[in-house]
Amino acid sequence: MIYADYNGSAPLLPEVKAYLIERLNGPFANPNAIHSIGSKILRGMEECRKKCAEVLGTTPNKIIFNSGSSEGISSVFNSVLQNTDKKKILISSVEHSAVLNVCEFYKTKGYEIVVIPCDEDGVLKISFLNDYVEKNYKDIALVSIMAANNETGVIMPFAEIVKTCKKYSLLFFSDTTQFIGKTDFNFDEMGFDFAVVAGHKLGALTGTGILLVKDYKNFKPLIHGGGQERGYRGGTQNYIGNETLTVSLLEFNKKKSLLEELRKNRMNFEKKIKNDFPNVIIVGEKAQRLSGTTLIGYPTLHGQAIQIELESNDVFVTTSSACSDNEPATSKVLKAMGINDSVGRSVIRISLSVDNSQENYEKIYLALKNTYLKLSKRISI
Repeated sequence: MIYADYNGSAPLLPEVKAYLIERLNGPFANPNAIHSIGSKILRGMEECRKKCAEVLGTTPNKIIFNSGSSEGISSVFNSVLQNTDKKKILISSVEHSAVLNVCEFYKTKGYEIVVIPCDEDGVLKISFLNDYVEKNYKDIALVSIMAANNETGVIMPFAEIVKTCKKYSLLFFSDTTQFIGKTDFNFDEMGFDFAVVAGHKLGALTGTGILLVKDYKNFKPLIHGGGQERGYRGGTQNYIGNETLTVSLLEFNKKKSLLEELRKNRMNFEKKIKNDFPNVIIVGEKAQRLSGTTLIGYPTLHGQAIQIELESNDVFVTTSSACSDNEPATSKVLKAMGINDSVGRSVIRISLSVDNSQENYEKIYLALKNTYLKLSKRISI
């Protein structure tokens, strides 16, 4: 079996599983209790915070443990928007629904959502952003643009975005859900004001995460609770979950030297399948992408049919499409890139991690080749 949906959720890492088996022997307690067991667990969690900070290129005080990216995103918007009279929020045209839905909520509260377009490869049009910011910076409350897209794997020009935001003293939140754990990341050096981590994207337990905050003068808690996480995120901490997140980040840090090999394997796979099927489209092909992400389409075929056929061969991928009444539909991301329905309805997403070998890509290639041949014959008949 080949699991190729790491952008959706990573399987539990073997190292995390081994840690959990041992960890279930205890101890268990409320980390905020003043007795010795609670104090021991709290010390362990603070050690986790320190290790996560080292991997993420920052200091422990900038890390808030939470339940994942969706909570982190809502926390950032809630915090920033309650501290300003400005009413414009800038996002890209290819943001994840976790950002889009928060924006829809604040739209009902009188905020204006300004969508910065992307080019045909899904890269933010930085000149458009710069021109808009120059004319409207006094009214902009927040710039929220993802670091890497979950469907295409395309990496945004965040260094230029940071430069623009600094020039006009704008707060910049980047949805780094797909970025962290799939490429190099250093929070302090990259210049983001806020960033997020989702544990399940890294092979940790689902429901774990981190919110990174550059300066707490710009942050107010979404969950107040009992003052945990230095008062910035209430609720008894998921200390075992936080421990698994730490294990997964440390494992990625050990293996990130393999990212270049993963990228080369992905490119070789894409080259071979395109040689066999010249009309195949690699979405975002000309852009810088995450090492293990391929969004591939065969016009006239249906992505769901391809997915089902691959699954019958024990290769598990996903489409980028939302479906309504069982009719495949081109995703909002692909529509924003100007991709037509013939391609948009045909795509599947293949996303792998550094633990995947060239052999796995070869197996996916053979399975996809046979699938394309089989389904295209049906169409021709």
